[in-house]
Amino acid sequence: MRASFAPVKPAIGDPAPLFAAPVAGDGYAEDATVSLADLRGERVVLVFYPKDDTPGCTKQACALRDSWDGVKSQAKIFGVSVDPVKKHRKFIAKYELPYPLISDEDQSIVSAYGVWVEKSMYGKTFMGTERTTFLIGADGRIETVLEKVSPEKHLELLQQALGC
Repeated sequence: MRASFAPVKPAIGDPAPLFAAPVAGDGYAEDATVSLADLRGERVVLVFYPKDDTPGCTKQACALRDSWDGVKSQAKIFGVSVDPVKKHRKFIAKYELPYPLISDEDQSIVSAYGVWVEKSMYGKTFMGTERTTFLIGADGRIETVLEKVSPEKHLELLQQALGC
């Protein structure tokens, strides 16, 4: 029998797990990295999503893009997936995304945030990223967790969390 485990997500009030990872977009240099420690003192949103350029993820990314002027002043916003930086750059260019995307190819960030989970599709199980968003306060603690949110509802819930 296969053992299964439920990943542990940081809860509201918990310190946000620290990370440093490659990042693309929003003026970051070719080989840039971003670290949560460097963003201390600012509200940060981490939008975990399964995969670049798929229907649901594109819908979610473009909704955020289309409302960018209303949300960008509320927090530093980053998309996070396990896709490589090169794929992120293509996704950003194709849809003119105004916010940066973090590459977590080794799954260290998705694991630390408890969103690297077992999924199933067409009777097959596999590991993948659960669509979840974390709002991290300027003090480095989790303010809000939007779990398993649909691409259609994500922007509205994020705007409420940010106080837009």
